[in-house]
Order: sequence, then structure tokens, then C-alpha cells
Amino acid sequence: MNKGQPTINDVARVAGVSKKTVSRVINASPLLRTDTRDKVARVIAELGYVPNPQARALALRRNFLIGLLHDNPNAQTVLNVQEGILDVIRDTDFALVVRPVDRHSPTLVEDCQRFIERQRLYGVLFLPPISENDDLAQMCAGLGCGYVRMGSAQLDEAAHAVGSNDREAVSGAVDHLVAQGHRRIGLILGPAGFRSAHERATGFREAMARHGLDVPDELVTQGSYRFASGVAGAEALLDVPDRPSAIFCSNDEMAAGALHTARSRGLQVPDDLSLVGFDDAPIAAHIWPPMTTVRWPIRPMARAAALKLIRPDIAGEEASRFPAELVTRASVAQRAG
Repeated sequence: MNKGQPTINDVARVAGVSKKTVSRVINASPLLRTDTRDKVARVIAELGYVPNPQARALALRRNFLIGLLHDNPNAQTVLNVQEGILDVIRDTDFALVVRPVDRHSPTLVEDCQRFIERQRLYGVLFLPPISENDDLAQMCAGLGCGYVRMGSAQLDEAAHAVGSNDREAVSGAVDHLVAQGHRRIGLILGPAGFRSAHERATGFREAMARHGLDVPDELVTQGSYRFASGVAGAEALLDVPDRPSAIFCSNDEMAAGALHTARSRGLQVPDDLSLVGFDDAPIAAHIWPPMTTVRWPIRPMARAAALKLIRPDIAGEEASRFPAELVTRASVAQRAG
């Protein structure tokens, strides 16, 4: 053995395998038997061999970079996804690059392809709503670049997707409001064109229908996942002559805006108006009263996505669907009478 640092050749010789096999173990190739992978990994640990990231990048023709591509108006969502990815790649050779894009651009696919090729990305995570674009997935497949699509529903086969059950979760939130005696419930929608907005609105309407309750147009207003649209949406709903006793907001930022509107009108939450949000962003627990909301498992989803990109051998195809759950706090009260 060389007197300096052990090399990949040393590992191959001691393990009794080829240099190519050692390289496959280092790069988490699925094209290996478990016993071979374990044997080589054992020798790597015993020799204290540290792979050269530059050499690995040259061999793979990729840099050890995970790309996060998004056009998402919710900054907290993007931050939570970043934290989930960093949970996985911390103490590895991988690094994260974040790229905002314009989902309305006619050259969206071409722009993303240029970025992936220029950065020689190892893999890409697409956030909603651009994750819903099948052309982006096909582009990545053509480049041989790993990709995972995050969404509020299953957008791809298990190896390339992580999703939640927004529709069912919102249905459960409506069940909770109805159990508290609410029958006239307003809805502030998410932005048009977002699959999450569609899934949450569908869950709301299905639950209301199941309880035999109407959803009149006057109790539905458009939102954009931003605070100001929650303010405006609540203004519209509370201007209705027979105003709702509760409002479901399609995310927490809009719910905070609705709370602002209620207070500006002298209404007490939850005594005069109950509110429910979605995400369980930090703002939901920090405002007063703390917001009842649906916890979207953003960080666990991001962790699973990162594993699918860098360690598909241990990620498991089953780690693709993550249930959202209702978190009850003080913004919902039993309706009097």
C-alpha cells in the first residue's frame, strides 16, 4: 500500500474488486449486489479512504450540486425545502444551488435546461407549481439528470415524486369546523394554476357536500398565497350580508391576513369568526390567537426528495406520499346556538 493517503486503487486491491466497482459504491450506483457494496464500504472505512470530489465529478460528468428550481410566492415554503435538503446533504460532498424561475416564460424549459447544463447538476428538485410541468421532467430525463417533483398530489412515478394528501387533509379541516357547529364557511382560494390550490379547494367542496352544505359563490374568493390577498379576501367575505362564521384560508399567510381584517373590523377571533389555515408555517403558531391549520410536511418531503436524488438505494420508493394533518389551536371556537 502507498505510504500516503489510501487511493481508490488500494481499496480495489484490498476488497478484491475492480476500480470501477469501487467507483460505483462511492457514487451509490444501484448496479451492485448488497454484499459487494457492503464489503467495499467496509474496506473504505478500514483504510480511511476519502474520495476526491473533483475526480468523482469528472468521472460522472456532473458536479455534486443539487438544484432547487422554483417559482413559488411563499418564501417560507422555499426556506423549509432548503432546510430539508440540507438535512440530507450536510456532511457530504453535495451542495445546494437555488434558482428562481418564471413559470410564465415561454422559454421556461429551455432556461432550466441551460441552467442544468451550465452547472452540471447532479440532480434537480422542482417545487410547485413548476413541478406540475411534464415538459421539465422529460427534459431532465433526456439530459440524464436526476429529478424529483414535489407537489400536493402524486405527480410522477415514485422514484421521481414526493407528494402530500392536501385534498383529504382539507376535508378533515372542514369536518372539524362542522363538528364545532359551523355551517356557513367561507373559502379563500390559492392562486389559479396551482395544483395545491385545486386540491385544497376540491377537498373543501367535497367535505361541504358530504355534510349537505352549500358553497355559494359569494363565500368563495380568490387569493394568491400572499398576506395582502388574505386581507382582501376576508374583506370580501365579511362584506356579505349573511357573513360566514368561519373561513378556511388555503395557506397560513392568507389566514394571517384574514385575521388582520377581522381585527380591523372589531371582530374577535374565534368568538366572532373562526379561522383555519394551511401549512403550519411559523406564523401560524406565533400570531394571536394561534392558528388552527393543516400541517404540510414540507421538510420531510424535501428530505425524502434529496435522498431520492443522491441515495436512491436507501430512499425507498414508498417514501413518496406524506400525510398532512390538522393542528388544532385557538382560532376555532364552538359556534353558539
